[in-house]
Amino acid sequence: MLARHRLDNLLDRFAEIEHMMSSNPDPAAYVKLSREYAGLEPLVGKIRELIKAEKDLAGAKSLMSDPESDAEMRELAELERDELAERVERLSKDVSIGLLPKDEADANDAILEVRAGTGGDEAALFAGDLFRMYQRYAELQGWKVEVLSASEGEVGGYKEVIASVSGDNVFARLKFESGVHRVQRVPATESGGRIHTSAATVAVLPQAEDVDIDVQESDLRIDTYRASGAGGQHVNTTDSAVRITHIPTGIVVAVQDERSQHKNKARAMQLLRARIYDEERARTANERTEARRLQVGSGDRSERIRTYNFPQGRVTDHRIGLTLYKLEQIVAGEALGEVIDALIVDHQANLLASEDA
Repeated sequence: MLARHRLDNLLDRFAEIEHMMSSNPDPAAYVKLSREYAGLEPLVGKIRELIKAEKDLAGAKSLMSDPESDAEMRELAELERDELAERVERLSKDVSIGLLPKDEADANDAILEVRAGTGGDEAALFAGDLFRMYQRYAELQGWKVEVLSASEGEVGGYKEVIASVSGDNVFARLKFESGVHRVQRVPATESGGRIHTSAATVAVLPQAEDVDIDVQESDLRIDTYRASGAGGQHVNTTDSAVRITHIPTGIVVAVQDERSQHKNKARAMQLLRARIYDEERARTANERTEARRLQVGSGDRSERIRTYNFPQGRVTDHRIGLTLYKLEQIVAGEALGEVIDALIVDHQANLLASEDA
């Protein structure tokens, strides 16, 4: 049952934000207000629809019970009542989901990291397959993917690839992808036709915005060095590679992909801010053990979350027991959304059950 005071408080807060935004706040305050406004707007729309539907339903019931109404009017009111009752039920569920505790980073862009795990060359090839899967999925969502750092495998794929993914609700859609992805298939180099198992690790970090985290220059140690390519040859003759150490946390990032030291430093800072933000979020989550228990899996990078079985053409997500015989479409990024949607629905169901309890 929806608590009416919670809905009233949200409507009041939304009106307050609108008023504050129109009162020329300073830029930093305006950014914060805009983010809160954007987060509340869809829910407020549903609440207003629900309130109207409830009033219309009450009117239909009143008409049905009115002795002054003729038989035809009561019959029409009865049809309208049934339709409105279904609408109220559907909107109540939508609003209940909208009232669930929010991950403040859901609307953020993300840093996507894919690393080859056990399995040698085959693991690097699989890491490449996974990264292309996310690239294609991002393209279908209208998102932008920019590679920040990449280390290619000996026979293809990636030992490690790190990219920035930007667009609408990127972290909300990708955050459950963190963990160990396992593949079972016959490698191209396998002459005996034997199935091999290898793995790759995926990490999805929310990109920090200026209002999320403040990194002080005095807390940084920035080293530059000469970028080196495959086989030890130098990519260029200038010290364009950048390594940044965040002294308070000990987090170190290094980027050498660009010939410009300035571009490498900007990319390194982007990656550093995301890792600091992720560490801070993890620390906060550890303090909220109940919230962690409700996550779909722990999100631990060491946890096996999904298996891609090529001989059987299936993909299984072990956290929710979902198996789809759409391996080619999923690896092509076309059906990955079905897996992500199922994870989000399961997460929402767990949160709703917790709220009811």
